[in-house]
Amino acid sequence: MRYLRHVVAVLVVLSGGGAGAQDLTGQWQGTINPGKELRLVFVIANADGGGLRATMHSIDQGGQAIPANVTVQGTAVQIAIPAGKITIEGRLSADATTIIGNFSQGGPTLPISLMRANKETAWAIPAPPSAMAADAPTTFDVASIKLSNPGAQGKLFTMKGRQVLTINTTALDLITFAYGVHTRQIVGAQPWMNSEHYDVSATPTATGVPNERQLRAMIQSLLADRFKLAFRRETRELPAYVITVAPGGPKNLTRNTTNPDGLPGMIFRGLGNLPVSNATFSEFANVMQTAVLDRPVVDRTGLPGRYDFTLNWTADDSQFAQMGVRVPPPSGDANAPPGLFTAIQEQLGLRLEPANAPVDALIIDRVEKPSEN
Repeated sequence: MRYLRHVVAVLVVLSGGGAGAQDLTGQWQGTINPGKELRLVFVIANADGGGLRATMHSIDQGGQAIPANVTVQGTAVQIAIPAGKITIEGRLSADATTIIGNFSQGGPTLPISLMRANKETAWAIPAPPSAMAADAPTTFDVASIKLSNPGAQGKLFTMKGRQVLTINTTALDLITFAYGVHTRQIVGAQPWMNSEHYDVSATPTATGVPNERQLRAMIQSLLADRFKLAFRRETRELPAYVITVAPGGPKNLTRNTTNPDGLPGMIFRGLGNLPVSNATFSEFANVMQTAVLDRPVVDRTGLPGRYDFTLNWTADDSQFAQMGVRVPPPSGDANAPPGLFTAIQEQLGLRLEPANAPVDALIIDRVEKPSEN
């Protein structure tokens, strides 16, 4: 499942350096993802002590400044961030006004052209959005719930500006997100809750960007108001997967302290490629149980705080069933990533193991199809 906001972090490297290099200072901009364009801006400046520095702004996703390093040699261009497995490779044009290349992040390659902007053409970089007040009401001022287009593929939870959006999501999807549970933890669900798909567009009552807790609470309010959801809780022993730290300790995890109350960024770049930013391991476990695995996932790592990392594995046909996605058979490629359980240990220094574990179960007492808008 695509999870909440699509956060892109890009480290810019214009490969090399040396005398005679073109002056690249200024604003460069371009788009990726044709049809649903995502605008990227790079602001390059001279660094103290020589060389260049830059910031990247994904201006359709809030425009936060992401630091970048810049070097130059000739016309060869490479833009990369190892933690996100993001690369842009291309060439600087003869008149030094365009960088033409390809963008990839573990999935299909997309074309990208970065144009040097001037005062007339430069896209405005939005001011960083302020956080929603800690005591703000966790309700929606306006909420639209419509049946999704028949045949729609995939699912999406995200924010666009102040709007909270879900695409092609069922009532069970909304409940699992709102309460951080797996569908196996929901008892008494009616068949329509997993067969009817909805698009939700809702505007919070309060201004500012909600944190994870506030966003979940708003979806909980929506479920109670529009779906008339009522339930009780029980602790039950259920088959689950448990995440623990492997012998030797965790690895390839970067501690993220930039936005401790912010939303995590976890959007799949193809089956089995998951860049993660600003996420706790409880949030990571929730994405794995709601999108990938067929049972609840329990975080027992004991790792505090938020992290950036990438998990890359070869999915099998037991995974992504909740997304309605059919995983293709193995390609036979000797260089393909390992399976999920091996990848988590080799790449992150963690273990994912099956076990019976006590988990929170939601026993549904009442639920209705959503009321009219």
